[in-house]
Amino acid sequence: MISSALFTSLLLATSASARPAKRGTGAITCPVMLSGFVPADSAPTDFDSYATSPFNPDYIRGSEKFSQILQFPDVEASRFDNETTRAVEVTINDKSIFQTQNGFRRAGLQIQGDTNEGGPGTTGVRTLHFSVKQDPQRTLNLTHEYLNVWHETSDYSANQFNFQTGTIIGKSGSDKNYFKVLNRQNTQVWSTAVDATAWQNFAITLDFSKNTLQVYYSTGDEPLKAVTSALSNNNAGGGQYQIGILKKPTGTSDVVNSGFQEKGISEGQIYGGIFLEDSANACVSL
Repeated sequence: MISSALFTSLLLATSASARPAKRGTGAITCPVMLSGFVPADSAPTDFDSYATSPFNPDYIRGSEKFSQILQFPDVEASRFDNETTRAVEVTINDKSIFQTQNGFRRAGLQIQGDTNEGGPGTTGVRTLHFSVKQDPQRTLNLTHEYLNVWHETSDYSANQFNFQTGTIIGKSGSDKNYFKVLNRQNTQVWSTAVDATAWQNFAITLDFSKNTLQVYYSTGDEPLKAVTSALSNNNAGGGQYQIGILKKPTGTSDVVNSGFQEKGISEGQIYGGIFLEDSANACVSL
C-alpha cells in the first residue's frame, strides 16, 4: 500500500512533469519601446491596476474587469517568451460590450505607455511582435469577422493595418480559416492558415517615415522570416496598437451598433511574446 505522503509526492511529481516546460529561444536584438510581456508570477488581479499590469487596466473592456477576462493557459512558451514570462488569453462572452458598441463583442490589450497621440509607437520604424495560439475549449466562430491585432489612428477613423481572421464582411468566407493582414485600404497583403495547435509568430514593421508595411512570420519556435517586401502604406494619423478580440456581428450594415451575435459566447485567443521594438537600421528580432 502506498502511504498518503508518498501518494501526494507522486501526484505532485506527475503534475509537474505534465506541465509544458519548453521555452522559446527567440532573442530580442533591438531596443524594446513598449513591453507587453506578462510576468510568469502574475495574478489575475494584477491586470486591474496601473501599478501592476503591463496593459491599460481600463481599456478595452466592457463591465468585467481584466481579472475576469484574462486567462493564463498552461501552454508551452511562445518564441520570445522565457522562464520569466507567460502566455495570456483574451476572452469574450455575451457581456463583452465596450462603451455603447452593441454590435461588437470585444476585449483587448493596450500596452501601457502607448499613448493615442505623440507616443513611442508612431515614429521612426517600429515592429510589433506577437504570437497567437488557439484554445480548443474557446474556439472562434469563423462565420464572423474578427479583428485580432491592429493599429488605429488617433481620431479612430482608420487603421494603418489589420490582422484578422474569420469571414470578412462582404466576402465569400472561403478563406475564413486564414489569418489575413490588410493594409490601410483594407486590401489583403498576405495570409496564412490558422494552425489549430502550434504557436504562430508574427511581426509587422511600420516605417512612419517611408510609409511602408512589412510582414514577418514563423511557426513554433522557428525564426521569423519576411513574407512580404516593404509595401507602400499610409501610416499617418498617430494612434495606438490594439491586441485582443473584436468580433463583428452578421446581418447588418451598422456593425458597431447592431446585428446578430449568438448567445452563450465563450471564445478566446491566446497571445504571447507581445512587444514593440525600434527597427531603425533594419533591426528586426527574428
